[in-house]
Amino acid sequence: MTEKDADIIVVGGGLAGLAAAVSLARAGYDIIHLAPKSPPDRRTSALMMPSVAFLRDAGLIDEPEGLGNPLTAIRIIDATPRLIRAPETLFDAAEAGMTAFGWNFGNARLLEQFQSAAPATGLRTRHEAVTAYRRTDGRGIVTLSDGTELAAPLVVGADGKKSLIRAAAGIATREHQFSESALVCDLELGRSIGGTSIEFHYPHGPFTLVPAGGNRANLVWIDEEASLRAAQAGGEESLLTALRQRSQGLFGAITLASPSFIFPLSVLSVSEAGREGTVLVGESAHAFPPIGAQGLNLGLRDVADLVAALAATDRHRSDWAEAVSADYARRRSGDLARTGGMVDALFRSLLADMLPSQMLRAGGLWALKLLPPLRREAFALGMGQRS
Repeated sequence: MTEKDADIIVVGGGLAGLAAAVSLARAGYDIIHLAPKSPPDRRTSALMMPSVAFLRDAGLIDEPEGLGNPLTAIRIIDATPRLIRAPETLFDAAEAGMTAFGWNFGNARLLEQFQSAAPATGLRTRHEAVTAYRRTDGRGIVTLSDGTELAAPLVVGADGKKSLIRAAAGIATREHQFSESALVCDLELGRSIGGTSIEFHYPHGPFTLVPAGGNRANLVWIDEEASLRAAQAGGEESLLTALRQRSQGLFGAITLASPSFIFPLSVLSVSEAGREGTVLVGESAHAFPPIGAQGLNLGLRDVADLVAALAATDRHRSDWAEAVSADYARRRSGDLARTGGMVDALFRSLLADMLPSQMLRAGGLWALKLLPPLRREAFALGMGQRS
């Protein structure tokens, strides 16, 4: 039988991979974390309160104050020229008995915080890339770019949409590429949006401003890629003109506080989140358009269920890693299917031009606006509450 170099190898240096590596090391497992160097992550993540609670409970953060900005309300404005339009709707956290739905964090700040939470022992980080993966004699064996081989009973793939670990493990995927893309950047507004995330819904996707402290907001603008490229290619003033038009001039002067980046949108799901000693977390297991703030929230639920599956498994079993992967896949199945279906349906409804779809979407928002019990159910689902 192949000797092991660690209990668990975690592959992937993003937020989900680092959260998994640090959480598992803090739980007492011997971890090798393979995290190739990458450019700074300038994006932000809106984490709902259950995710923030997990980060606190896992020791990854202390309190969110000082690290992020609270999201106290969500305002939705139907800016489409469609025949049937939805009402302007405000969802207030206070109505659900909370001070905030969640917190908006800079990804780079979260990475630094997770790194500082790593224990002094039990976690070894290497910055080499993985070039191959196979399983032999109950061990996962990864080959690094320098030719080194490392082995562990359990291997965690957190290596993104094009996951090598997922492909080598033979886990099937379903993927759909949208024609729309997303433009992201930071803005300085003439008027603060406070703690309210504001979504203008346009025919090809939402134009969303997320609170980032003071008069600053994080922008996620989803539209046809050609439209985004044209606005960006015209220079700063061209882009600012487009941003003022899309925000309907509600926030006074707008200036760019960071470079803008455009990235394509797709939906990816897996047939199973784990098998035969391999588990997938983060975008290795699921990827969605940035709608409903589900991306990293879902990734952190992956990590929480992985920690729980490990705690529930007898480590004296010779096949403990296989048992963990099977239990993890079972735990994640319902959440991945439910959340994936919700986000995909929501995004497609925003793009739909057919009259019946317009009626359903507008009627749904009217129902949410007028029926408090339905709003509370929507709050729970959007925040990842599980039955």
